[in-house]
Amino acid sequence: MPVFEYAPAPESRAVVDIAPSYGLFIDGEFREAGDGKVFKTLSPSSEEVLSEVAQANAEDVDRAVKAARKAFESWSALPGAERAKYLFRIARIIQERSRELAVLESLDNGKPIRESRDADLPLVAAHFFYYAGWADKLAYAGYGADPRPLGVAGQVIPWNFPLLMLAWKIAPALATGNTVVLKPAETTPLSALFFADICRQAGLPKGVVNIVTGDGSTGAELVAHPGIDKVAFTGSTEVGKAIARTVAGTEKKVTLELGGKAANIVFDDAPIDQAVEGIISGIFFNQGHVCCAGSRLLVQESIQDELLDALKRRMRTLRVGDPLDKNTDIGAINSAEQLARIRELADAGETEGAERWAPACELPSSGYWFAPTLFTGVTQAHRIAREEIFGPVLSVLTFRTPDEAIAKANNTPYGLSAGIWTEKGSRILEMASKLRAGVIWSNTFNKFDPASPFGGYKESGYGREGGRHGLEAYLNV
Repeated sequence: MPVFEYAPAPESRAVVDIAPSYGLFIDGEFREAGDGKVFKTLSPSSEEVLSEVAQANAEDVDRAVKAARKAFESWSALPGAERAKYLFRIARIIQERSRELAVLESLDNGKPIRESRDADLPLVAAHFFYYAGWADKLAYAGYGADPRPLGVAGQVIPWNFPLLMLAWKIAPALATGNTVVLKPAETTPLSALFFADICRQAGLPKGVVNIVTGDGSTGAELVAHPGIDKVAFTGSTEVGKAIARTVAGTEKKVTLELGGKAANIVFDDAPIDQAVEGIISGIFFNQGHVCCAGSRLLVQESIQDELLDALKRRMRTLRVGDPLDKNTDIGAINSAEQLARIRELADAGETEGAERWAPACELPSSGYWFAPTLFTGVTQAHRIAREEIFGPVLSVLTFRTPDEAIAKANNTPYGLSAGIWTEKGSRILEMASKLRAGVIWSNTFNKFDPASPFGGYKESGYGREGGRHGLEAYLNV
């Protein structure tokens, strides 16, 4: 069979104008950090410096919290319909600037432009549209006739979906009448700073949204600040535990969306080709930088060989390379630190006796890259089956009966998501009732909607984001 090569189809970088430096966004204005400290943000696909960004210290965080507290008085007093107008306006501006924001996200994060353009940005706008619709209907959300906002929300977001995680947190907070101080991840601060400009473009009152950039110390200052009424965090389980310890004994309300080690379960009656696409999406979407990634593939023993043959054929077609090329399937790993973590765990898989396989793949010479990889012969004792890798690495285990699949799927400290592949509706319902996971997909994977709640159990955190359920975290109920 002839092999057709893909011609490069690069998206233009000219659509986004990145300034050489950015300050903190406090009380509607950009300003330098109090002590003048900055850090560099890199493009993970090339290691080039994109910009310098201010490093906020405790005094900067305090100024941002005070600005949000001052703005809260007038913002929370606005009728819901008036707050909705601002959220609708923000959503429309995001749509209008979606190409620019998608390119920015791919440059700063490393994810393929197809994903940032076709998945991230539409969902970002959809979340603001969705919660704009709730702003004047809070009395009908099931939380009392007159639910009240909490006050100032301190929000800390991760680097895997920078703009989408911002939308998940800011949209419900504003809709319910709260004000926000948000800290983006150190390696991906740019889209949050561009969002600050969108807030100004939308005419959002000063102090309603504040953006403080910095490393983990900045986030720790924000979480511990006595002027914060609500903490929302998405990130690692280790940091989530530290946040829980910090807020223990205070009156702060907390939601934590943490790590995962999801089981993607394929039964012998599943449509193989459809399941393979779901497996690919489940683990290789966004380079595996997904907390709900289907990183453990549980295959019914009788179809293991057939499924793995089909999966390997599909993996050979994946294109790894320039995130701005519209043909790219797998982009760059977000940072050198994360790449080292992925390599360390993959090497541990080999050392512990699992069989490693990856398609022939020429990786770029600069930047941070890891080829799509799967391991067979994996047991539940292997580190690659127990620990979150957060990269394009799939561990394959087998099962014979539904009860064995449930036992293996639940044999994890995490409980964020799971997938079930079968043609039997009764089996889907039976499995879903026994899987200890917050989100369970059937015959699909990684499908999100702003009207649907998202969150986990056990070490995957607590609380829900999205949907009507996502309002509760920002209301005094």
